[in-house]
Amino acid sequence: MQEARHPLRTAKAVRGRSARVSERLERSTRSAGGDMAARHPGAQAWVPETGGITELRKAARSCEGCDLYREATQTVFGEGPAKARLFLVGEQPGDVEDQEGEPFVGPAGRLLDQALEEAGIERSRIYLTNAVKHFKFEHVERGNRRLHKKPTRGEAVACRPWLIAELNAVKPDLVVALGATAAQSLMGTGFRVSTQRGELFDLDLAELDEPCEFLATVHPSAVIRLSGDDRDEALSRFIADLAKAAETVGAGHR
Repeated sequence: MQEARHPLRTAKAVRGRSARVSERLERSTRSAGGDMAARHPGAQAWVPETGGITELRKAARSCEGCDLYREATQTVFGEGPAKARLFLVGEQPGDVEDQEGEPFVGPAGRLLDQALEEAGIERSRIYLTNAVKHFKFEHVERGNRRLHKKPTRGEAVACRPWLIAELNAVKPDLVVALGATAAQSLMGTGFRVSTQRGELFDLDLAELDEPCEFLATVHPSAVIRLSGDDRDEALSRFIADLAKAAETVGAGHR
């Protein structure tokens, strides 16, 4: 993989920042787990100790690590090559994903497909997943529409063992977090996509079998919510972040 570091960050500084991020994440996880443990026991009990993505996907179908499984149609697990070099993680499945059981197949997924193509990345060669595997929603007062509702920190922490298991199975070169929930699931609550997007970091957590690189950008749904020139500019920045990810894992990813 090509060396692609922020020009002002030395290797020593990167390692130091990675260590501080890991410490913050551990503290955040402990604090989140205290008073919410009864409601969010966590997915660890359902994660198999051995096996690859296929075994993980099968096991995740029965996960009851938090209450989201009660209302969701099904678990929406990650998809993609078992040894993909590029690993994209979003927040949670949406309404369409919840019904079809596949990640990023709704409106946000269609915009992601467009951005990936313009960035020179084949979707079939990347692994796509979410930090939270069940759809969290609220019903509109009239009609049967289900509107996305942001997962709580406790729900993200409860589901985190699945994300770590996916990372250990795939062993990617680079993880791209789409949005704050995904980024903070791995980098801790102190991470800010608004100010740290597009930068490369070392992802070297204690739970990971192998370290890799990390880059955060916005979730495609954030682009969809905009209009006019604002949307065009946001889409261009999003594509630029993905293009940097493609460059980081090496030319010729397509």
